[in-house]
Amino acid sequence: MSLGTVGNYELLAPLGKGGMAEVFRAKALSGPREGQEFALKRLLPELQTDQEAVTAFANEGELARWLDHPNIVRVYEVGTDGDRPYLVMDLVDGRDVSHIIKRCRERAIPFPLDPAIYLTRSLLWALDYAHHALGPDGKPLNIVHCDVSPSNYFVSRTGDLKLGDFGVARGRLEPGETAVLGKPYYVSPEALDGEISVALDLWATTVTLYELLTLKRPFTGKNPEEVFAAIRQQRYEPVQQLRPDVPERVAAVVAKGFAKNPADRFADAKSFADALEGLYDERVGTPLAISAMVRGLFGVTG
Repeated sequence: MSLGTVGNYELLAPLGKGGMAEVFRAKALSGPREGQEFALKRLLPELQTDQEAVTAFANEGELARWLDHPNIVRVYEVGTDGDRPYLVMDLVDGRDVSHIIKRCRERAIPFPLDPAIYLTRSLLWALDYAHHALGPDGKPLNIVHCDVSPSNYFVSRTGDLKLGDFGVARGRLEPGETAVLGKPYYVSPEALDGEISVALDLWATTVTLYELLTLKRPFTGKNPEEVFAAIRQQRYEPVQQLRPDVPERVAAVVAKGFAKNPADRFADAKSFADALEGLYDERVGTPLAISAMVRGLFGVTG
């Protein structure tokens, strides 16, 4: 059943709704992609006069449309339907990693070690590309995603692993300029003091790896203030206390990612990814194995 049209696209079914936008499965009606299905993300109607929301939405399209990497959700088109902006993106037919972690927690099943490490390496490959991406003028975009988390990392039924939602990402951030940050659980101590750099994305990736390994967030509290206090004090349970089967070398990578001195952490996404090389079985930590695991957790149609 059609839900109407937006631009050159027929809306087929709702896929989700967040605080800023709603997402639909959509089909191109004409042109070179006629008949192909995409994800169409549209700003919520109540926000179309909210300049901050409109700017954030436009920022996502402006940055993401220059990114072309197998581990990043690709933006194909940026448009406006009436007064409501929309983006046309890759349709990732699967689940985000937060749902996978939640299902594992519900079933009391540990997230397999090898897929956890492979997923993290793939996320770091995406970030390494984004951090070094160039704009149409050939100059570095200097992108900081600012919202890396399991809910923005997707696993498709066919094994695609993609980072999405560049809605609060920043490019060419000027010294002293502030930025909107993502979810409080993933903010680095330095970002809490206004220092925004690629180090924020690497910290959030370490939080994501910790969640994959333990099914728990490292820094928690009853409210954002308590969460921020835990982050500032770097109060968290070591991985091996929660999951003794995690090898020492893997636990050491997490500890390095959370080092109190920023200089002791990973310098960039590539060095972080390189540190994970050889720490997983490449026969098990593969996209197809991960997608099979997801199908097993949710069922063929779940």
